Amino acid sequence: MGKKIKKSIREMSKREKRKNSLNAKVFNAAAVHSIILGFICFLIGLGMYMNASMQDAMKEAYDKAHENLDIVKQEVDPGKFSKRTLEIYKEHRSSKMDDTYYAYFDEINNDKDYQRMIEILCDTRTEDMSDYFLAVADQKNGKLIIVADTDPRPGHLYPVGKQQSVPGWFQKYFFSRGNGSFPRTYYFLFSRGVICVSGAFIEEGNPEAGFVFVVVRATDALDGVGKFILQYVIAILFAIIVMGYIMTKRMNKSLVEPINSIADAAKAYVADKREGKIDVKHFSNLNIRPGDELENLGLIMADMEEDLTLHEENLTRITAEKERIGTELSLASRIQSNMLPGTFPAFPERKDFDIYATMDPAKEVGGDFYDFFLTDEDHLCIVMADVSGKGVPAALFMMASKIIIANNAMAGKSPAQILSDTNKLICSNNRENMFVTVWLGILEISTGKLTVANAGHEFPVFSKGGAGYELCKDKHGLVVGLMDMAQYVEYETIMKPGDKLFLYTDGIPEAKNAEGDMFGLDRLVDSLNKYPDVSAEQTIKNMKLSVDEFVKESEQFDDLTMLCLEYKGRNDM
Repeated sequence: MGKKIKKSIREMSKREKRKNSLNAKVFNAAAVHSIILGFICFLIGLGMYMNASMQDAMKEAYDKAHENLDIVKQEVDPGKFSKRTLEIYKEHRSSKMDDTYYAYFDEINNDKDYQRMIEILCDTRTEDMSDYFLAVADQKNGKLIIVADTDPRPGHLYPVGKQQSVPGWFQKYFFSRGNGSFPRTYYFLFSRGVICVSGAFIEEGNPEAGFVFVVVRATDALDGVGKFILQYVIAILFAIIVMGYIMTKRMNKSLVEPINSIADAAKAYVADKREGKIDVKHFSNLNIRPGDELENLGLIMADMEEDLTLHEENLTRITAEKERIGTELSLASRIQSNMLPGTFPAFPERKDFDIYATMDPAKEVGGDFYDFFLTDEDHLCIVMADVSGKGVPAALFMMASKIIIANNAMAGKSPAQILSDTNKLICSNNRENMFVTVWLGILEISTGKLTVANAGHEFPVFSKGGAGYELCKDKHGLVVGLMDMAQYVEYETIMKPGDKLFLYTDGIPEAKNAEGDMFGLDRLVDSLNKYPDVSAEQTIKNMKLSVDEFVKESEQFDDLTMLCLEYKGRNDM
């Protein structure tokens, strides 16, 4: 069946017109906004209610930890066992946590004071505690080492010396706040409900001296929520009725009636134009004076009558301006194209490598760019980059980035240092907050050593030893231009004679066909492996053909940029 055509207002019945009237829409808008406002107020109220309950539960965990630690201290010194546990752990932390490892802690397990401490901790454990243990922190290596655990569940009791890795945020929040006292926090788990966390340091502010860690289930935190929700639902329904009635009455006078007057004037204007009448004032005679946008609309419609005679002149001027802009964009496209290496073979005197690249912008000018140049007789610098955005701004940013990268590379710097210095210079004057992803490699031609740094760019594809092309998921650094303190790492790989490197921008894998499917990395690698032994130039042409066959008639939404390097090695190798 065909798509149902929506009726125009002239085809509607009176009932349908009332249903689609502005009054009805105003009432519906009032209802929707009342629901949204009520929901927001509900969330705020619920958050305040929950936070108050959580504060009480966190204080309870904090108080229990300190009270229980004081009880332990009355009979034994827990700090002695924390200190000894940390000493043994530091001696054997590289060992596998097996029976041999845990045997190193037997002296602690066999200590009568330690056994008494375990007994006291178990006696002071309450039913609402989900976790309750004594531990010591190795802040340098980000680990907690269990000193004494009280978990009553079979198989969940951690032995002394058990190592637990903890994330950085945990260490920062619980151990590096600098205020001396143990912090408090809470969170929600679907499997366990609301969890409140706190504890007590054996020595205030010193996690390496040991601490008691307490996790309490706040079982009463959700009590009363049902009644709270019911009250809010009633309030929202009442607000919908009241606000809908008031707004409908008000909008009818201030909005609907003036709009109908403007509609009648427009109808009369069209009728007079059809009859050939001129110099008839329609909108100027409207008496709409509410002092708001409707009055402004009436005045604009009056001006429209006077301005229509200038339409043809303005249209001619706009057409000429578009032609001028088109000419300038064409010139910008040629300038950008001339900025990129475009003469092939690029180094006809060199027989130890072959390189080929293309850039096909989605618009007149693009943000992608590639570059390759010899920094000396034995080093070839290769760049593949993608600037954020498209059009003229991206093209200008692209040319500036290309020049800065090339200047740094010609100074003999390493790939990581080139990206770092380029990033600092761009960030120093980047008010538009643009950025560029960059893959940069320097090939030592005599040895085949390729040193690479990647600033958030696509993964390269290598063909080595005749085994076909494979995606190299190298480590990404931060894109260039985002943060001036960004640091970049580099890695090395060896290319042997016959090995190839394929670089590209995201326009290749993200190219879409009419069904919205993307070309993808798998198709990219498969396309390369169909003809793995062809030249660098033919590799690029084959990839372009594969993309064109995939997208067919679909519009190109992103720049398509590719580069292929074939390393041939020295003639005497």
